[in-house]
Amino acid sequence: MRVQRKHVMAATVAVTATVAVSVGTGLGFADTAPVGRSVCAGSVTFSAEGGPPAATSDRFPVGTRLRVTNLDNRKVATVTVTGPSGSCVLLNAAAMDLVREPGKNVVRRNVVERLDGAAAPAPGAQPGETRPGAAQPIGGSVCSGALTFFAEGGAPAATSGQFPLGTRLRVTNLDNNKVVTVTVTGPSGSCVLLNTAAMDAIREPGKNLVRRNTVELLR
Repeated sequence: MRVQRKHVMAATVAVTATVAVSVGTGLGFADTAPVGRSVCAGSVTFSAEGGPPAATSDRFPVGTRLRVTNLDNRKVATVTVTGPSGSCVLLNAAAMDLVREPGKNVVRRNVVERLDGAAAPAPGAQPGETRPGAAQPIGGSVCSGALTFFAEGGAPAATSGQFPLGTRLRVTNLDNNKVVTVTVTGPSGSCVLLNTAAMDAIREPGKNLVRRNTVELLR
């Protein structure tokens, strides 16, 4: 009887494990590909661009394929870079909808993988280097590409992948000449990523993106 009871218990455990695996696969967890080393640092956010899932980037050329994983919910979006921006990766609306958590406009814990196998350009370019999105000398814009924001409260501020904590920047929307001065409060995957208050100070009604802009480094 003891031997039979052990066999019954073992069979029960095996069936339970099989059911658990099946449920996990049905929910999408078992199919999640393992994530590798991220080619971008900082939070990932999005623009209000329409169309199928895609992204823009200051680091990767048009046509580059990237896989973005939200580590908080394990959701994944595979996107193709369609143009330049001021971020390492800036998702469009459809791509963000694939990975976001309800009510959140920024993915703080993420991994961005390059799928074409090419080596990623070194992150953290220093001010004065001339590459898309890198800092330029004072007198011109120190960032290139469209500007967007993340849903963070507080006084006007920004995060940056180019400038250290405490750097002061003046951002001008060239379409309406509105200006906001911000201090960098932390890192992100963008040359400059505004918070809500900073974006509200310069945005045009209904727009979450400032395409024509100038970002000046203040001494």
